[in-house]
Amino acid sequence: MNEFEWRRQMRALREPVSPARDLWSEIDAKLDAADAVQDTSAPSASSHRRRWLLAASIAGLVLLAGGMVRQLNQTQPSPATSLTATTPDNARWKPTDPRLAGAAIQLDAAKMELQQAMQQAPGSVALQRLLARTEQQQSQLRHREHQAG
Repeated sequence: MNEFEWRRQMRALREPVSPARDLWSEIDAKLDAADAVQDTSAPSASSHRRRWLLAASIAGLVLLAGGMVRQLNQTQPSPATSLTATTPDNARWKPTDPRLAGAAIQLDAAKMELQQAMQQAPGSVALQRLLARTEQQQSQLRHREHQAG
């Protein structure tokens, strides 16, 4: 097959082709039969099922929201306890190991910035978590210094 024959066949594909038999009459008959089956089936059963699904989904959403509120109330420390747990600036820890000194300086700076941010937004849960994480990292650094001797 050469290119000329291939192009001729491609042009022939552009022409409309009518089906061997009329399909619309069969499609209409099947749609009418499906409508008749739906009309004879119990509509109360499907509406009953829909009501149960709606009620179950609402109950699930209420449980999810209640669980989230409960979880937030349990994990959210009060601003007073997180601010009193911080150490004063004059009691900063200075490691003797020079490898740990840089990390201690960065953690102290991060802690000071978080404390300043907490003064602006004392109810921020995210800031409280970051401050707690920073204090945890400082205690881990102190523990590593004690392990190193």
